[in-house]
Amino acid sequence: MATRMSGPERRAQVLAIAGREFGAHGLHGASIDAVAAEAGITQAYVFRMFGTKKALFLQLVTDAFGGLVDAMARVGSGTVGIEALARMGGEYYENLADDTGLRLQLQGFAACGDPEVREVVRGCFARLWDATADGTGLDPVTVKTFLAFGMLLNAGAALGVGEVDAPWADGVRTLIRPGLFEHVRTETNGPAST
Repeated sequence: MATRMSGPERRAQVLAIAGREFGAHGLHGASIDAVAAEAGITQAYVFRMFGTKKALFLQLVTDAFGGLVDAMARVGSGTVGIEALARMGGEYYENLADDTGLRLQLQGFAACGDPEVREVVRGCFARLWDATADGTGLDPVTVKTFLAFGMLLNAGAALGVGEVDAPWADGVRTLIRPGLFEHVRTETNGPAST
């Protein structure tokens, strides 16, 4: 029998359970039955709250990106340039500890073969780009470089590089040295379409 909860409490509970399920198994591998069973409710109730499995997945992915973007914008507020970027980078790194949020973002990218998912994830990534670019006032090449490092950090966190004793893992864990972005210039970055 389901525990008595308010609507918002039940919704938050299901989102937390579904976040772990979708983060581990992706859009197509996640089980709404498993989510419902853990929540102590019926599958029909989950669908009544969220509509479809894909709609639940898209909300989770959007929320995962949104939490990261909001946190980066908050810490970068009041600064510009490399100082804002450094603060945002620190927040980005801290957010890697949210394994569920990280995996939901990665599962979002993995499910982009679906046009509806691709459109939503594009929007999420655009918001991440805009928050970085607008929040720092830096040029697109620097923003691109920053986000590229972020994607490498995502991959490293997903791979658990902190637990790996190997030269490649040491390389992934290497801290970015101050001034790294100073050598990046539009003219040394190739065509604008890349």
